[in-house]
Amino acid sequence: MSAVVEETKVAGNAEATNQEAPSNNQEASTQEEPKKQKKPKPNNKKLRQEAAAKKAADGGGEAGADNEKEEKAAGEVNGESATAGGDGEKKSANKKKNKNKNKAGQKKGGQTEPPTVPIAELFPDGNFPEGEIMKHPVPKDMPDDRTAIDRFTSEEKRALDRMHNDIYQEVRQAAEAHRQTRQYMQRYIKPGMSMIQICEELENTARRLIGENGLEAGLAFPTGCSLNHCAAHYTPNAGDTTVLQYDDVCKIDFGTHIKGRIIDCAFTLTFNDKYDKLLEAVREATNTGIKEAGIDVRLCDIGAAIQEVMESYEVELDGKTYQVKAIRNLNGHSISPYRIHAGKTVPIVKGGESTRMEENEFYAIETFGSTGRGLVHDDMDCSHYMKNFDAPFVPLRLQSSKQLLGTINKHFGTLAFCKRWLDRAGATKYQMALKDLCDKGVVEAYPPLCDIKGCYTAQYEHTIMLRPTCKEVVSRGDDY
Repeated sequence: MSAVVEETKVAGNAEATNQEAPSNNQEASTQEEPKKQKKPKPNNKKLRQEAAAKKAADGGGEAGADNEKEEKAAGEVNGESATAGGDGEKKSANKKKNKNKNKAGQKKGGQTEPPTVPIAELFPDGNFPEGEIMKHPVPKDMPDDRTAIDRFTSEEKRALDRMHNDIYQEVRQAAEAHRQTRQYMQRYIKPGMSMIQICEELENTARRLIGENGLEAGLAFPTGCSLNHCAAHYTPNAGDTTVLQYDDVCKIDFGTHIKGRIIDCAFTLTFNDKYDKLLEAVREATNTGIKEAGIDVRLCDIGAAIQEVMESYEVELDGKTYQVKAIRNLNGHSISPYRIHAGKTVPIVKGGESTRMEENEFYAIETFGSTGRGLVHDDMDCSHYMKNFDAPFVPLRLQSSKQLLGTINKHFGTLAFCKRWLDRAGATKYQMALKDLCDKGVVEAYPPLCDIKGCYTAQYEHTIMLRPTCKEVVSRGDDY
């Protein structure tokens, strides 16, 4: 029973007791009186709010008669406030509409199109998306208990994992910036664009997303956009008029970093379907290399598995069939802070080193496939340079060399750079100084690497972390 009905009963009983020998008509009127009585208007602010809320919740649904009376009374008292509330709702709806208009370019998750919001702002709690988690494989030459296969459940290994969480978050932040940049560029790049336009759009987008801040955060190396028979290390210098064509095979290879923790990741872009088998061969070879990699695994075993998968593919181009060959003098590599090639190489053919992968190492697993000889050589104008990580002190005589080295130390450190980036840093007339630094071994030149003219090459690459508990393919995305 609701409170209104009980009140009515009590009031009726009291009146019946006080009156002596009432007539039938009087009794009837006395019984009707409480029914006609209206409940006093709720002056209590809290009661008014509850009544209004109840009214809004119930809407036009079925309710008890007493509840309806209560709502009616509350409605009479709060008629004006309800109207005001309705206006308020309309205003908030309009506000929301305007807000949505302002965010017309935004996608789910807060990112815009094209992407402009830094990754750090999208994840303010500092927890960035994990990559693909995989188990460490059992090494082929050690199929016994020495491999510590129960790493997922080992409390000791999990404690080690937690200890390095700060490093993992930095790498994941760089990976998320890479992932969003490359997915945007896959939609952006079209035949007929100049290579400089493509590289500058990619680099500007990546700088915004990574939140470029000197050597703390930024791009790890120049954007590689090697075409067709050129497999790696090509980026346009100032004045390069090369234009992307419909039948080109373009390898997009770029890197991001947070505090020197580098993400090295690459993919191949084509517009003509005839190259699909070539791309599939290289992509599957890279995934095989990732699957075979792990703590205590020998590098040579990974190379043998990669070559077996890649060379099982054939591609038909213009009526002629080619076997896809692994480019034997290009390799994956280990990565350390501010050092893209940290010493260990991951071959993509059999017969490499028997060195083992170790816990908490970072690797770029990359594979290259070719319809040509499967062997690359230096060719074309050099654009990639990098300061030698272990370079001893060398006295420099040329003032221009000293100035250029100062610019390199300030803007790039031991990370790779290109001539376009020197222009952007404000360096001028640096050709002789750059040659002097290369001749003295302070800076290393990395010219484009090409197979025979007329052939086509493809590349896929991912960065992996060998965590104590598992293997994380940190740069993995929905695209590849």
